[in-house]
Amino acid sequence: MEREHTVQRELFASRPAWEEHDTRQGMIATVVLPTGVDRPLDYLVPEELAAAVEPGRRVRVPLGRGDRQRLAYCVAIRCGELPQQPLKSVLSVEDDRPLLSRRMLELTEWMAERWMTRRGVVLEAVLPAGVRNRRRTRRDPLLVAGTGTSAARQPTPSQARVLAAATEPRTAADLARLAGASRAVVARLVRTGLLVEASPAPRPRTAARPAAEPVRLETSQEAALEAIRRPLFEGRHETIVLFGVTGSGKTEVYLRAVEETVAAGRQAIVLVPEISLTPQTCSRFRSRFGAVAVLHSHLTGTERHAQWREIASGLVPVVVGARSAIFAPTPRLGLVVIDEEHETSFKQATAPRYHARDVAEWRARAEGVPLVLGSATPALETFARCLRGEWTMCRLPGRVGGTHLPAVITVDLRDRGARSRGAISPRLAAGIRWALDGGGQVMLLLNRRGFATLVQCPACGHTVRCPQCDIALTLHQPRGRGICHGCGLVTRLPATCPECHGPGLAPLGTGTQRLEDQVRAAFPDAAVARMDADTTRARGSHERTLEAFRERRIDILVGTQMIAKGLDFPQVMLAGVVNADAALHLPDFRAAERTCQLVTQVAGRSGRGPLGGRVVVQTSSPDHPALRAAAAHDYEAFVRTELPVREALAYPPYGGIVRIVVRGASEAATAAWTGHLADRLRTEAERLPGSRVLGPAPAPIARLRDRHRFHVQVHGPADRRLRDLVRRATDGLAAPDGIAWIVDVDPVEML
Repeated sequence: MEREHTVQRELFASRPAWEEHDTRQGMIATVVLPTGVDRPLDYLVPEELAAAVEPGRRVRVPLGRGDRQRLAYCVAIRCGELPQQPLKSVLSVEDDRPLLSRRMLELTEWMAERWMTRRGVVLEAVLPAGVRNRRRTRRDPLLVAGTGTSAARQPTPSQARVLAAATEPRTAADLARLAGASRAVVARLVRTGLLVEASPAPRPRTAARPAAEPVRLETSQEAALEAIRRPLFEGRHETIVLFGVTGSGKTEVYLRAVEETVAAGRQAIVLVPEISLTPQTCSRFRSRFGAVAVLHSHLTGTERHAQWREIASGLVPVVVGARSAIFAPTPRLGLVVIDEEHETSFKQATAPRYHARDVAEWRARAEGVPLVLGSATPALETFARCLRGEWTMCRLPGRVGGTHLPAVITVDLRDRGARSRGAISPRLAAGIRWALDGGGQVMLLLNRRGFATLVQCPACGHTVRCPQCDIALTLHQPRGRGICHGCGLVTRLPATCPECHGPGLAPLGTGTQRLEDQVRAAFPDAAVARMDADTTRARGSHERTLEAFRERRIDILVGTQMIAKGLDFPQVMLAGVVNADAALHLPDFRAAERTCQLVTQVAGRSGRGPLGGRVVVQTSSPDHPALRAAAAHDYEAFVRTELPVREALAYPPYGGIVRIVVRGASEAATAAWTGHLADRLRTEAERLPGSRVLGPAPAPIARLRDRHRFHVQVHGPADRRLRDLVRRATDGLAAPDGIAWIVDVDPVEML
């Protein structure tokens, strides 16, 4: 064999002319299609398009035998020898400039591998629809209050609200949204001269701090800020976790760190978990820096495109937003901050099922910048990484300004004397009256929206359920509607029992609508408002409700978990948790962690001002470690209890989980195919020590949108080996018609 190879080398020492002639050189573009094709494809770049085709731009390419034109993302370019098999050519270039930088293209490749999804799906998620569709970005004029008159008439209430919001330059759309008025009201004020166009002024690249005396930092805040400064000035990555009790001044540390970043000519990204927090956070950052970009799901495509282009141009030093803001195209990224990092809303519920905290760490590491995570109740995964020394934890143990954490009163609902005919126990009612008489405000948390959580026949016990889901219908008022919180079905509830035909169905359980009614009846002298998914559907509704509460036009605010996250209202003297057990006993290994976090967070809304505060927690499980720790304001006590349990079971943060959910119209066919999938997974799991397969089993919500649901969980090492196991087991696996399946890496929802 060695001799034959030698002879062959001598034969072709000089390349023959025919081989030189057949060798073709050219430019090849590697593209990824958003849908339909899993793998990247190569296309020849014609000479006339060579200057325009580059990574990050979209191109049109022919696909399949019919050469159907498809839009694709160019992810790589190479020049060299063309393959023997002819390549199809790129037809045209869609964008006049790259939409994604090389770094962001690398991020999409990593995300596709990390969360086991198609790269095209990731690319579509990273680029907002308004950017992909190139929505028109005409800049509306900024308006301010003018000196005109309105025919000697007093402004109407709507006009007065608009004028009150026009103390600083805003667009007509922003004024209408903030004031809860129509655009016609704004237009009339412009015609009468009460609103005028603001004088144009050049936008600075950075905004100087106001001349007001800066807030004096506590010793623990100074130490935390110094921990951020070191990697910031040294130009290296480090993850710093601010573990501070509610009201400990984490936001001021963020502001100072962002200030240092902006002063160095860099940009900062600040993530918040809820849209309801975005206005408050933006207000604080705008008061310090002036120009702040906002990215969240309530923006229109045009608004998001305009923000995106300003960020990419480098004109905006600070970007504030929810989960997707981590993809902001900052050309000079210097710092990433995630507030309330423990919140599950940072995990995307649909493909690609990424977690913003992991994406933020990748970006910060790749850019060599600090990542700051802040929470009074860090996720156990975060706590464990700090204990292992991978991340740096800075503790802020006390509230700023000398205020104390509020006293927590636990009401045991098993005690007959603690009960009442409604959802408000006598102790909670006394606390509300104490706060109102003291000139304070009240926040009441009930994480169940609607009027009644179920409707049941008092004669036979039949519960009215959604015909499409394995979920009881929730009664919503007015008009006695039954709404499924799984699929959104709205139906009229029957007058008689469908089973025994007995008269009358009884509403059981309490939702925020019913609680609001009970509070109004018990405290008729108080102004009451409700804040949940039903009352905040309209644009700007979050801002209007929170602004009214801040201005003391609301005395008692009833709401779901959206009122428990990071809001700062110094006049709140009482925070009440109406039912702390709502999520404690769900079939989810994180149920205790989430309950402890939620109760701790809502307790932190109270007692932030000079009036002091109290917390009342109603529960039927007062001895549960999660509730005992929350009542004592001792989150670390819960961590010390929970981490050994997780370690013994090899659950996160000591192991990884990949959950596969299968759904189909036929229960038997879906169960059979899920069993086949589980068998393949078990075969592969035998090759990976420490791995195991749980299931198949019906999902906790066994039917949703008229589809039966089964799931399988694969447990093992919290690294790539577990994902590779699942890839090998599912490689080439195709589900029968009528059956669909999804893969969720590191799931946070187990229902």
